[in-house]
Amino acid sequence: MKAQIVFASMTGNNEDMAEILGENLEDFGFDVESTDISFADASAFEDADLCIVVTYTYGEGVMTDELKDFYDQLLELNLTNKKFAVMGSGDKSYKDHYCENVYDFEKAFNKIGAVEVAKPVTIENAVDDADILLIDQAAKEMAGSFND
Repeated sequence: MKAQIVFASMTGNNEDMAEILGENLEDFGFDVESTDISFADASAFEDADLCIVVTYTYGEGVMTDELKDFYDQLLELNLTNKKFAVMGSGDKSYKDHYCENVYDFEKAFNKIGAVEVAKPVTIENAVDDADILLIDQAAKEMAGSFND
């Protein structure tokens, strides 16, 4: 099984999340491909069994150009019945916009027919021990969805 992780990271926090998730998925037997969103093409999800976006939310939820370009590419795909998950980081000081782009990508995947296999994981800023447990649990849910 192939897992494609596309991550966007300004500070390294989401790259860390993607790395932790990738290692977990490899432990569950996945062949993991992880790509920085700046170098990714959404069509790579067409060849994956599990599609994952790890994104940040900048400021009040406005997508940066790199996020918007990938988001627009994603909306052009038909990923009917393809399994997906989303996660990412944000800053709670932005209140209503906390991790908004994580949920934007969740909605996009749903719109193009993909099936969510784990609840979104959202963290504030850098990954801590509690966040690692959330990522571990999400990986377990993702892998478990292939045993149904």
